[in-house]
Amino acid sequence: MRRTAGLLLTLPLLLAVACSSSTKAAGPATPSASSAAPTVPTPVNEASPMPTLSGGGFGSKATITIPEGQPSGQFVVNTVSEGDRAAVNKGDWVTVNYTAKDWSTGKDLPSSYDAGGKPQLYQAGSGQLVPAFDQSVIGKKAGSRLLVVAPPAAAFADKGSSQLGVGGGDTVVFVLDIMDSLPQDATLTGAMTQPPANLPQVKDNGKAPATITVPAGQAAPIDLQQAVLIKGDGKQVKTGQTLVVQYTGVLWSNGQQFDASWTHGGALAVQVGTGSVIEGWDKGLVGQTIGSRVELVVPPALGYKDQPAGSVPANSTLVFVIDILEAV
Repeated sequence: MRRTAGLLLTLPLLLAVACSSSTKAAGPATPSASSAAPTVPTPVNEASPMPTLSGGGFGSKATITIPEGQPSGQFVVNTVSEGDRAAVNKGDWVTVNYTAKDWSTGKDLPSSYDAGGKPQLYQAGSGQLVPAFDQSVIGKKAGSRLLVVAPPAAAFADKGSSQLGVGGGDTVVFVLDIMDSLPQDATLTGAMTQPPANLPQVKDNGKAPATITVPAGQAAPIDLQQAVLIKGDGKQVKTGQTLVVQYTGVLWSNGQQFDASWTHGGALAVQVGTGSVIEGWDKGLVGQTIGSRVELVVPPALGYKDQPAGSVPANSTLVFVIDILEAV
């Protein structure tokens, strides 16, 4: 997790691995700093013996059949079916559905297709996840289904995962469906309407922070103000979802920019509706639609209140322009 001008940016991970007892992340994360990560073997396309798949194709839960014999020990990334969209680059935000099975025990592991499951959203090649997720998708096209045989060095190492019931040293088989991919410089396009005249006006600068002009002489509103500048046609954002966003933030008092996703390398992930971000974001983004650009004017009570945060003075009214690129 990281803090950006007080916005707590969290990436919820769905499967846990080798984390210290104080770590709350639950996902295919890398081993904790106290344990050295094993050297990951170079991926190959196929090795003998290989698991086989049945059941539905891309976008549905796979049935994985483990062959007789011991795994080869190689890190296998096999393209079962290739998508027709852009290839995933390092740093892209990817949304992946998955099915998993422990080769060593034959046990089916939790799947994003199970009841209550959800896709995994993460940055490819970021090192946040085990290599079976982190590295396998790089260079593969969105819309592809991958069969991944992950030896311990590419999965849960020698510690295993108590949450999943994966033993130390187990080989794990994953079927990864790359549902979507977004580069870090992704942004919304299309006709943009301006908010009402009593709210800050916005100039779209493409792949750079928006220019936000606060109305001169206008007193800051005391309540949260929302204006949809581009109306997306995606589903409504729900409490607890993780969004991929681009944003710019300025102070109402002087129009000075105090933060922007572009200054951190581009699109970032935030969880909304759970208190992980300022209350103005929780209230202002839940219920919006994916693909929307939204202006939020956040009064101090829904921002940082009487606490200064970086270059934000205490009791500041904040203005944000936020592109909602994705939600899981």
